[in-house]
Amino acid sequence: MEPSAKPLLGVLQGQRAARPPMWLMRQAGRYLPEYRALRAEKGGFLALATDPASAAEVTIQPIRRFGFDGAILFSDILMVPWAMGQDLTFGVGEGPRLAPRLAEHALGDLSAVIARLDPVYATVRRVAGMLPAATTFLGFAGSPWTVATYMVAGQGSKDQAETRAMAYRDPVAFAAIIDAITALTIDYLSGQIEAGVEAVQIFDSWAGTLSPAQFERWVIAPNAAIVAGLKARHPDVPIIGFPKGAGGKLPAYARETGVDAVGLDETVDPRWAHANLPDNMPVQGNLDPLALIAGGDALDAAVDRILAAFPDRPHVFNLGHGIDQHTPIAHVEHVVARVRGGVTAEPEVVG
Repeated sequence: MEPSAKPLLGVLQGQRAARPPMWLMRQAGRYLPEYRALRAEKGGFLALATDPASAAEVTIQPIRRFGFDGAILFSDILMVPWAMGQDLTFGVGEGPRLAPRLAEHALGDLSAVIARLDPVYATVRRVAGMLPAATTFLGFAGSPWTVATYMVAGQGSKDQAETRAMAYRDPVAFAAIIDAITALTIDYLSGQIEAGVEAVQIFDSWAGTLSPAQFERWVIAPNAAIVAGLKARHPDVPIIGFPKGAGGKLPAYARETGVDAVGLDETVDPRWAHANLPDNMPVQGNLDPLALIAGGDALDAAVDRILAAFPDRPHVFNLGHGIDQHTPIAHVEHVVARVRGGVTAEPEVVG
């Protein structure tokens, strides 16, 4: 296979690299002073995410500063329930809220407003024209299970108990929610691809709270449907699956969903993943975000352990979850240099 002009895209397509390409989940965010300034100017997250010029600028900021191999669209997984008709707000210090809660209302009570996704596509088109030639543009969506937990409870929770109970108590009604999210997610990711993203990631942040049987039904099955739907429309676009907390269920997820690559959270031993995942499947991860905050010898050891785990497998260096807002920028710069063998590439000026 000829080396790709885009290192990250090449690895997602199955190429091996002497040094892995890298990006960081939530790399556009509150740890960057330029992000904080723009968010304050716009007055809140939703106003920022739905203004294509501002959202494009935020998407580009970490590329401009660090020269990462991948840029990920600045948006939120809750754009899908917003488009399905729930109201979406982001309160200061309290996280997102959705209303009406599907714990108390029927899915049929919602009136879809699909045009709410239009600013996302406009942002993609802007970013696609701004990126350096070697940078891969990643789109994303939330997995149906994770999105459903917010739609049912109206907000995030520690154990998703309300949603898990609903899935046991009324599996028919819950399946209707999952199916509706799945159908719109296929269209949504397809729209991102048509607007200019080159690969997509499906985030399942709360996959780890499910029993094995529920994991098969509410994580693997809908993700397989999304992958099949996207591959029918865009067969050459790589899909990364990230089922956080899947643990021992990760190999089944990798085999049964049809994803092209699997993201590992920080709790997964990378050597175990290499031994148990399908041969040659690209993997992504899995530095602990807290190690990135800690820095020093512990950070270097963690980076080196991950780099050593995948000598014969396509690997994208990343975090095991999103970067924390308290992360020192100098620690990010240090990891970039260490992953690249002590040489920090001069970021190409963009925008």
